[in-house]
Amino acid sequence: MEDNREWEAGTVNVGELAPDDSSTAVEARGHEACATERKSHHSDKTKSSLISRLNRIEGQIRGVKGLIEKDTYCDDVLNQISSIQSALNGVGRLLLEHHMKSCVIERLQEGDSDVVNELLTTMNKLMK
Repeated sequence: MEDNREWEAGTVNVGELAPDDSSTAVEARGHEACATERKSHHSDKTKSSLISRLNRIEGQIRGVKGLIEKDTYCDDVLNQISSIQSALNGVGRLLLEHHMKSCVIERLQEGDSDVVNELLTTMNKLMK
């Protein structure tokens, strides 16, 4: 069974979740104007690439945690953090490219111009 929750559109205010709620913010996501749940349709190759990149980033983050635990010199830790941010930006660019070439075009062809404002909002968040 495929788990596409991480690709669902929308946002949620994490503070609105009850402390004992077993749901995650990702599970609570959804698009308000859409009656059906939207999911991405990435190829297996794209998914594999994204997951591989995220796995490497996860390892880098664990490495930084270890550096901090070992009292590594701050400048060295900051350089590692910079590398992680660059890698994460790369994942965002790849996902954005595939989103624009598939989801956005598809929704525009269906006459859903709201996707443009959604995309602009997302791009503004990515460029912060």
